[in-house]
Amino acid sequence: MFDLPVMTKPQRRAATGFRQWLLDEGWEMSQFSVYLRWSAGKEQADTRLRAVARKVPTEGKVHVLTVTDRQFETMAVFRGGERERRGHRTPDQLTLF
Repeated sequence: MFDLPVMTKPQRRAATGFRQWLLDEGWEMSQFSVYLRWSAGKEQADTRLRAVARKVPTEGKVHVLTVTDRQFETMAVFRGGERERRGHRTPDQLTLF
């Protein structure tokens, strides 16, 4: 989750660059300033956290919240006043052989 200033052209460029980097790294936009990414475990999540820390723009605020699969599954999502029903979505994985 992040709140980045966009008052000047350099700030807008930095915010756009950060959002684009998140997408290029496989993060999924949940809301405009909220991005999600599945990790296989704590070590992988920690690696991604360090990568985000290196890319944070010099201005603004970024929060990283780690939740377990079980916590994510129990999240309630409402769209247009209706609760969205969704099953647990296993992320796509690449198999090399």
